[in-house]
Amino acid sequence: MRNIGKPSWIKAKLPSGKNYTLLKNLTKELNLHTVCQEARCPNIGECWGAGTLTFMILGDTCTRSCGFCHVKTGNGGELDLEEPKRVALAVNSLIENNANITHVVITSVNRDDKNYESACIFADTIKTVREYNPEVKIEVLIPDFKGDSQALNQILQAEPDVLNHNIETVPRLYRLQQVTQSGRKRSVRPQANYTWSLKVISESKKKGHHGMLTKSGIMVGLGEEMEEILETLHDLKSAGCDIVTIGQYLQPTIDHLPVSKYYHPLEFDSLKAYGENIIGIPHVEAGPLVRSSYHAEKQVMKFENSSLS
Repeated sequence: MRNIGKPSWIKAKLPSGKNYTLLKNLTKELNLHTVCQEARCPNIGECWGAGTLTFMILGDTCTRSCGFCHVKTGNGGELDLEEPKRVALAVNSLIENNANITHVVITSVNRDDKNYESACIFADTIKTVREYNPEVKIEVLIPDFKGDSQALNQILQAEPDVLNHNIETVPRLYRLQQVTQSGRKRSVRPQANYTWSLKVISESKKKGHHGMLTKSGIMVGLGEEMEEILETLHDLKSAGCDIVTIGQYLQPTIDHLPVSKYYHPLEFDSLKAYGENIIGIPHVEAGPLVRSSYHAEKQVMKFENSSLS
């Protein structure tokens, strides 16, 4: 299947500069991974240039094979019990080099072979980062843990400031197979479950500490219909989601799912307006290059400002 050409409004800044080099050296020295690099995020030039990044814990190998994601797939190996401390040291170093950093995002690969154990590492990372840097706000972008409430509770008990879990796409596309340019049959989230993802949001909203925000994200351009996007937004609102991000899917390689459509910036504006004004989601961040952790601290600030108005 041929992919369609990128429109003029899809423009990303090339990685360069002092901060980019600093972050690259920091992650290498502390043996840490970032989703910015592993998932080929188009915003890495802007974010790293500003001295911010998104940590990816539990290794660099995911046990799932999502058709949109560039993170490598395979057996995850042993969990690293020292990783939380190294993340905390990295956050401390980031703050020392950029006093404006007040919000960090930590995500991970899926470790379906060790869901509960990986949740404990996640929780320990939250606690250790906060111990080293008590003023920083911590946002976690977590897996679904295959619907394991005990695993989720480990993270909620560590009291992150923002609990993020991406719904990613509409339910029809989770397991629907499409042919890539390389000839491989793939689907968006073959090992995931739409109900599990909604459950992560709803349980987090019910059990999380007072003041914790819930968040989720959707990619568009994978073959969904507009009505399906709106239904998914309704589902997220019903689950208690405070912040929703909507961004354009960009194909990492020819072995990944093709882009079915590039949404115009005005369409993103319409989705934002519908989500906030019609459905009642407190804050929707929508745009071609919007990602879950892109300008995450600004998303929270916008939510807080809208809550006050």
